[in-house]
Amino acid sequence: MKPLLYLASQSPRRKQLLEQWGVNPELLLPDADEDVESLEVIRGAEAPATYVQRVTALKLQASLERLQRRGLPLAPVLCADTTVALGRRILGKPADAAQARAMLRDLAGHTHRVLTAVAVGVPARRSGAAPRIAQALSVSTVTFAPLSRSQIDRYVASGEPMGKAGAYALQGQAALWVSRMTGSHSGIVGLPAFETAQVLREAGMALY
Repeated sequence: MKPLLYLASQSPRRKQLLEQWGVNPELLLPDADEDVESLEVIRGAEAPATYVQRVTALKLQASLERLQRRGLPLAPVLCADTTVALGRRILGKPADAAQARAMLRDLAGHTHRVLTAVAVGVPARRSGAAPRIAQALSVSTVTFAPLSRSQIDRYVASGEPMGKAGAYALQGQAALWVSRMTGSHSGIVGLPAFETAQVLREAGMALY
């Protein structure tokens, strides 16, 4: 059966959110030899919004090429990327526990932005034609309460910060530290509801 939508993301949270909204996506994950991490390298003094939209576009391009390479049935492909920004400084996924602790110390007691870019590509049915692309950006703010060294150490020891932009997950224990939040809760988790509905509607899929 032809899939309704491909989700090119390894994030279980994004798949869960789509399922909550009535979409059961088929995963379109990278091949073993694809270096997806290299797409997330920051270019110089790149602004956070520029960075997250560029990375999402690159991931979408790679996913559409993957779809074609595998000879799968054509259907829209959804990609997203989330980054945390403290001022103009981009906080990506921590490389190790020490970096996770350093990020959390910087975020403690301050307000930061969470930017999630989402993009959908509709493959062209005619050979050589360009896919139709729709993109959107969600920007939210999160304020953390001051954190003690022991709080940060316990959180890092839990393993939850690893693989998360900014070294925390709003849907996990870090929610207990949020004193204020504006914007899109689902966007902070990894897939903004309103913006996702917009790009999917442009792709011919109405969620409501």
